[in-house]
Amino acid sequence: MEKKLSFDLLFCSFFFAFLLVSWPAMSQEVENQREFDYNTNGTRGPAHWGDLRPEWHNCNTGRMQSPIDLLNQRVRIVSHFTDFQIDYRSSNATLKNRGHDMMLQWSGAAGHMEVNRSRYFLRQIHWHSPSEHTLNGKRFALEAHLVHQSQTGNIAVIGILYNIGQPDYFLSTMRQHFVEISATQRDKLLNMVNPSLLKMRSSLYYRYIGSLTVPPCSQNVLWTIVRKVRTVAPEQVNLLRVAVHDDSNTNARPLQPLNNRNVQLRIKASIEGAE
Repeated sequence: MEKKLSFDLLFCSFFFAFLLVSWPAMSQEVENQREFDYNTNGTRGPAHWGDLRPEWHNCNTGRMQSPIDLLNQRVRIVSHFTDFQIDYRSSNATLKNRGHDMMLQWSGAAGHMEVNRSRYFLRQIHWHSPSEHTLNGKRFALEAHLVHQSQTGNIAVIGILYNIGQPDYFLSTMRQHFVEISATQRDKLLNMVNPSLLKMRSSLYYRYIGSLTVPPCSQNVLWTIVRKVRTVAPEQVNLLRVAVHDDSNTNARPLQPLNNRNVQLRIKASIEGAE
């Protein structure tokens, strides 16, 4: 019995080690974002991202780039679907200043989203101000991006838009951490951050195929934009920008051409697991 137990433990150890080694590298946003900026008149601004590194060429030449304007006339309505599920849970995380944004990166199993039976595991959340996506030409005060990755390396992002209004509860729970990182500029380890505290329940959301909105601007990213606009207090938006300590008052990429892509407005009773 003891030999069998030892064998089982050894097998499990090798199995989990294999998973860690075999997990594909993510074509993710650049970790140190000080290599580029958002100055539209400068040589490192959005129009020149594709020139700064060969592997960033999609930023200039890609035809499925994000963000886009979610215009009513372009949208195809899809109803009565059951292909989208969310299951988030608390996990340890690290708050990082990447040079142009604040990123909260989960280090453990923070849950997943499931689309058409494909699971995308939650990796991190970061914020853009003002919003990058627009609704019928309207830009909002803030946009949160929840970045997910499948075991095959595919990327899916959920976007949440915010208008100025009442404070956002999740950002309220993070306030002191933002204040501390603003003063120290060091990564901060956090215990058991619950992504379910993000309020994103909605009966409508947009779906399209796009890209990362920062270099390397990787394409074939599955975007889900929650249609219900949340609220955020002005001081919460300001704190996100102050904590970064960059020279810009924005970290929003300009809108990109749609190039005949299909944009869907999907109708559902709710987004499970979000509240």
